[in-house]
Parts: sequence; structure tokens; C-alpha cells
Amino acid sequence: MALTVVTSPRFQDHVTPPGHPERVERAEVMEVAALDWERSGGRVMAPRAATDEDLGRVHTPAYLESLRAVRGRAVMLDPDTFTSPESEEVARLAAGGVLTAVDAALDGSPGSRVLVMARPPGHHAEADRAMGFCLYNSVAVGAAWARVRGAARVAIVDIDVHHGNGTQRAFYDDPSVLFVSSHQFPYYPGTGGGDEVGRGDGAGFTVNLPLEAGATDADYDLVYRELVTPLVGQFRPDLLLVSAGFDAHERDPLAGMRVTTAGFRQLTARLLAIADAACDGRVVFVTEGGYDTSSLAECLEGVIALASGRQRPTPAAALAGDTRRGAAALSAARQALGRFWPGL
Repeated sequence: MALTVVTSPRFQDHVTPPGHPERVERAEVMEVAALDWERSGGRVMAPRAATDEDLGRVHTPAYLESLRAVRGRAVMLDPDTFTSPESEEVARLAAGGVLTAVDAALDGSPGSRVLVMARPPGHHAEADRAMGFCLYNSVAVGAAWARVRGAARVAIVDIDVHHGNGTQRAFYDDPSVLFVSSHQFPYYPGTGGGDEVGRGDGAGFTVNLPLEAGATDADYDLVYRELVTPLVGQFRPDLLLVSAGFDAHERDPLAGMRVTTAGFRQLTARLLAIADAACDGRVVFVTEGGYDTSSLAECLEGVIALASGRQRPTPAAALAGDTRRGAAALSAARQALGRFWPGL
């Protein structure tokens, strides 16, 4: 197995107002992790910038023009989302990092694993608007590129504590992209109920796992073991993309979950096992949220150690603990999806 890290010091050039949680220090954590990986002999690649053609597979021309218009300026796009003079260019690099990673995963040998460490995050950005700290939807742009590259099916698993509304909307009627999101619910942005399963030909290919605040390592392990693993296995994607937000961590200031660093390592191991079984190990992890810098550093270290094989990635059979929240989410998802996925 081989791990490639895609990142750039340029991700420090997206500057938010003082006190904003999506701050430059997050990029500094990523830079340290990348340097440590490179010093140990690991491969690090620079991202290419996404073009209008790349971004236009997900975003409208009018929206691309609106962001071009704020280049060189500090602007509030919504109450949560801001630009600084270089933010639009940096966001193109964040999306382009996923394009670079998709190429590396598809062109590499079986078992090719890639970690994109980038900011700003992307999964809230919709076709025609920025929101939730996000400018361009990097994961959605990457999934669309994978389809252009010839991938018949792409799976996206979003582990961020917030629902990936923008990614869901991008593929809501598309049966070639399976979107799975586990998230705190109800919570920002208010979407992601269990009954949101897709539309038209895409019905059954959107899977939401709304978890009550306070969910633990055992809750997450239950839903990923019992539903996400067999579901992605049945879908059999050519590539797995992971929206790797770490803001469900117990120390994160923006949410109310109780996932530990060890719990994220278990989740990472499960995702790697899913990729190994379903798509020859081809997987791309893309950073989303994670606003406590110490836990972000620990979780990135865990992804690098497990994805590189430097630590054994085999997940434990199950994590012990109270699983009431996970069981409720699992039951709701099975009820909503049973007609589409027999045997779940």
C-alpha cells in the first residue's frame, strides 16, 4: 500500500477575521503533519489549481463569476463565511488538491491512498452559494472529475459532524455517486434527516445517519460496522472519497459529540477496510472541519499512520459502550433505505 499526501503552504493564505474557528492555525497543523511525513520518507505532492471547467461540473457560471469578483478583497459572503484577498485562489487550490488526489488514486496501483490536507473546507458549498466556511465544494468537484476519468461509480462518505448539504445536493438525483453522511442532528445546517434518500434515478443513493448529540466512539462504530460497510460493499465503487472532518471530536468547540482520538482511528481503520474490500483500496481522504488544533493534529497523525500501513489498520471487531444513539440512527436509516437496499 502507498500513501500520498497532497497539501501546500498556500492554505495559510486564506485569512478569516479574529476569533473565527476556521483559522490559519488549522493550516499550520496540516503543514507540520506534511513535513513530518516527508521527513520520514513519505510522498508529498502540491495541488494544482482547479479551473473553471473543473469547478463548473458542480458550481454555476454565475457563482464562479461572483467569487472571481471578490479576488483581492476581504468580504463577508454570509454570516459564517469570509474571504481575504487570496481566498478565492486558495479555494481553487483546495478543490484542485482533490483533483490531484483523484488522479493519483486512479492512476496508481491497487491500494493507492491519498490524504488531501487543505482549507477552506468545502462540503457545505452549494452550486450557487458559499456557506458554512466553504467556498468551493472540493469533494464534489473531485467526484465529478473521477466520473470524467472513467469511474463508473464513486462513493463519498462524510464523517464531519455537520451534514454535507452541498455534496448531497450535487448528486441527489445521480445513481452513479453514493453519498453517505453521519452527523449531529438536528444541528447546522439543518439538513440530513434520515428520510432524505435521493430523488428520481438517485433515490436510495443518498444515505443519512443523523446522530443525537453526545454520540460516542461506540455509536459511530456501530453505524459504520452495521450499515456503511455492507452498503458501500454492495455499491462497489471504483473510488472512495472521504470528507474527513474531525469536529465530532470530544474536544471540538463547535459541536456536541464525544468521539475520541482513538475512536477516529477506529473509524479510519473501518474506512480503509471498506476501500480495500470495495474498490481495491483506492481512497482519498479530504479534510473538512476540525477546529480544536490539538485534536486535529492527533487525528491527522492517525490517518497518516494507518493509511500508510505504519500502524496496523485492521479495525477492532466492535467498540464497547452505550450505543443507543447509534442504534436509533441505524434503525431510521434501515427503515428509509430498506426498499432500495435489500438485506441491510
